[in-house]
Amino acid sequence: MRLKNANILVIDDDTDVLTAMRLLLKSLVKEVITEKNPNNLLSLLSKQTFDVVILDMNFNGLINTGNEGIYWLKKIKEFNTQVAVILITAYGDMDLAIRSLKDGASDFLVKPWKNEKLVQAITDIIEKKKSDTSKKWNPEVNGNKLLGESPVMADVFFKIRKVAPTDANILILGENGTGKDLIAKAIHDHSLRKDKPFIKVDVGALTATLFESELFGYKKGAFTDAREDRKGRFEAAQGGTLFLDEIGNITLQQQARLLTVLQNRQVTPLGANQPIPIDIRLICATNVGIHSLADENRFRKDLIYRINTVEVMVPPLKERGEDIIILAKHFIEVYSEKYLKPALKIDDSFSKKITMYHFPGNVRELQYALERAVIMTDETTLSAQDLVFSPIERQQESVVVPRNLNLEDVEKNTILKVIEKNNGNISKSAKELGITRTALYRRLNKYDL
Repeated sequence: MRLKNANILVIDDDTDVLTAMRLLLKSLVKEVITEKNPNNLLSLLSKQTFDVVILDMNFNGLINTGNEGIYWLKKIKEFNTQVAVILITAYGDMDLAIRSLKDGASDFLVKPWKNEKLVQAITDIIEKKKSDTSKKWNPEVNGNKLLGESPVMADVFFKIRKVAPTDANILILGENGTGKDLIAKAIHDHSLRKDKPFIKVDVGALTATLFESELFGYKKGAFTDAREDRKGRFEAAQGGTLFLDEIGNITLQQQARLLTVLQNRQVTPLGANQPIPIDIRLICATNVGIHSLADENRFRKDLIYRINTVEVMVPPLKERGEDIIILAKHFIEVYSEKYLKPALKIDDSFSKKITMYHFPGNVRELQYALERAVIMTDETTLSAQDLVFSPIERQQESVVVPRNLNLEDVEKNTILKVIEKNNGNISKSAKELGITRTALYRRLNKYDL
């Protein structure tokens, strides 16, 4: 049995039941917590993670007699859908108990229960949870699943699943265009604060004056244009999540001000004397590497530790393998619908070209290229010639040495990049490569390009 690491919560107003449960389970599981008052249930769930909650269906003097278990079951599921619940019921509650399965209960047992059945029910739930967590899981943003099946994105999704239900401060690292804002929103949408505000601020774009007024707010008359009181972003995010994007670009003075607020958990609006308590979950993001942030001439280490309880590294698109095709098909479908085009397919030349390109602009550049391709095509199938990558990124890119230094792969990669640079013009490409057109055609045939 895999019960040794399990935490169990038992809720029942009968002291004898609580004692019996504790005696039965204490030697089998990691920890057993018992509680008589169901009103303390959500508080207990917020402080500790439980694998199974064992819940009585009747409590004296609460809600509607006979339905108390259903009421608290729904409360648990609203709080955290991942918590498994076993209901303990009397014979007279059988109809309610059966209905409870539709409302999210994992199992129910009839009083007086048999110990071996209770232990088996807990064991089955733990085994099922272990099986479910081994399956791929993609977080959702606004009800839509994030796309990605690559191992590097599986690691990101695993971290989201682990950290989202906590209140830990998160630092999201990654290049521009990788979707750090989507990761932040996914963490919020899977957190216990999901029904509260999600407030995003691009702090890197704020001047010193705007930094104070935008984040902390101001009172009427605090400065010339302050014609009325205004809440800052910290107050606007009360009870929810505050997402500070481009945190690596703020000045040392701004960092000191932010650190004070995070340490004291309160803000003082400009022109005010009375501090306001804040209750927010902080997520920050930056395209600056963690080693650069560790330079105290650039960023305060005490602030890094404050904002970086857990870090999430979002990989560049070039490291995501087959995710490129998955994302491409998604964007093609989105833009086909947007621009009233028929359902578009892709051919092999399209797939080869898009997977060989290294996307310095990441997902943002991919999105741009595919929107352009869908708009410009008059065909029902997209091919390599429909793909034109961003000239903005191409001007900035340098030659990228492939990880595989096999001579044939290097030659193939170089040919593709030169042809792409010359927009498919074979004569110009051959001239730049220093070979004849015939020689270039031979190589294209050799590599099946």
